[in-house]
Amino acid sequence: MRFPAAAISLWISALILAVASAQRHFRVRETSSSSYLTKEEHWMNQTIDHFSPYDRSQFSQRYYEYLDEFRSPDGPIFLKICGESVCNGISNDYLGVLAKKFGAAVVSLEHRYYGKSYPFGSFSTDNLRYLSSKQALFDLAVFRQYYQESLNAKLNKSTDNPWFVFGISYAGALSAWFRLKFPHLTCGSLASSGVVLAVYNFTKFDEQVGESAGPECKAILQEITSLVEQRLESNQKELKKLFNASKLSKDGDFLYFLADAAVTAIQYGDPDELCNPLTEAKKAGEDLVEAYAKYVKEYYIDYIGVDVETYDQQQLKKNKISDSSSARLWWFQVCTEVAYFQVAPANDSIRSSKVDTRYHLDLCEKVFGDDIPGPDVNATNLYYGGKDIAGSKIIFTNGSQDPWRHASKQTSSRDLPAYIIKCHNCGHGSDMRGCPQSRLVPKGDAKNCSSPDAVNKVRQNIITYIDQWLSECQSSGVGAM
Repeated sequence: MRFPAAAISLWISALILAVASAQRHFRVRETSSSSYLTKEEHWMNQTIDHFSPYDRSQFSQRYYEYLDEFRSPDGPIFLKICGESVCNGISNDYLGVLAKKFGAAVVSLEHRYYGKSYPFGSFSTDNLRYLSSKQALFDLAVFRQYYQESLNAKLNKSTDNPWFVFGISYAGALSAWFRLKFPHLTCGSLASSGVVLAVYNFTKFDEQVGESAGPECKAILQEITSLVEQRLESNQKELKKLFNASKLSKDGDFLYFLADAAVTAIQYGDPDELCNPLTEAKKAGEDLVEAYAKYVKEYYIDYIGVDVETYDQQQLKKNKISDSSSARLWWFQVCTEVAYFQVAPANDSIRSSKVDTRYHLDLCEKVFGDDIPGPDVNATNLYYGGKDIAGSKIIFTNGSQDPWRHASKQTSSRDLPAYIIKCHNCGHGSDMRGCPQSRLVPKGDAKNCSSPDAVNKVRQNIITYIDQWLSECQSSGVGAM
């Protein structure tokens, strides 16, 4: 099914803030053991190249399982997709609540190359040739079959359980794409802030950030950008030192880092952490650059745990596998497949105009070599459908600043429902994670959202569709094999 044009416009703008998470690389802090349903590792042998008719080489891929709520033997299995980062376990977010309600087992597969699931001993450009969403989707399909067969053998049964797939942001796109490409393997999909449209020059990203920040905070951020550009010309050494970013020798890398720092608070549900101190500094006549540097160091670096070196192109070029490798891996996917180039709009921009298309293409070339021609977004959107994705039984949700509304007129359970949550203090993925996003809040509590009723209303709709589609799946046998 295709959305009406007006619905698409609202939906895409609502998903804009979701993309930032896919280009940032946090050392996620673990607040407590209760932040995870499980951290016990399991392993399976996975094919390196699913598209080769000759090569059947394999690598070890990590996964997790949580069976405490499982209604054995015929309860559903919820597959939570890990995205573009290390997968340390199954986090205790709203999926844990859903598992208890439906008596579901929860399993989660680490994305190939990320974390401990890498097929080669280095991340050279040549070794990254099997890193793509297409290969990752086949990983999920193979894992689904592997786990189901293992469960059948364990429980001495022959019929498959009903499966439902979940994901947020890039993993949300994978969730929608998995339902699109493998509809016989799942009863449905939840794509929370699923970024299914590959975009080359993503100017609307910055526009949405400004709108979400509000006119006062936006104007201050624009003033800070102007002041930073001036100081880069006069005394860049002291300026970068002020932000604890002396290692970012390229001005483009530094400016990209500063832009991301502002986006984080808005996207992950802490806009006041960014805007309140800046507004107070402006009213008091204080140095805005110093005020912003204080926010960057205390919130973005110390609290969120961002690794400044992941913005350094010299570091991104390194092939050695390390804790910061996720940055290189995701940039490879950006540079070959999905783009999402966060460039400054021609007018009224928050980020520096120096963060342009040329900056991104130069980064791709310098980090991965001349053989990388750049992302083929047309091919990606042609393969998956982009905004015209035609899969059925996919729930699209989003935490954004757009009004919460049902974005498509539904006529049957096989339509493609899309929900948009208005939640000023949340950010993307709020339906699954709760608010704020940067903290691992057990069970995804929504009470800290500025619009908790909206989040809970969407969650009720999620429950309704999961319940309906699981029932239909069990009746027809589709998705339950």
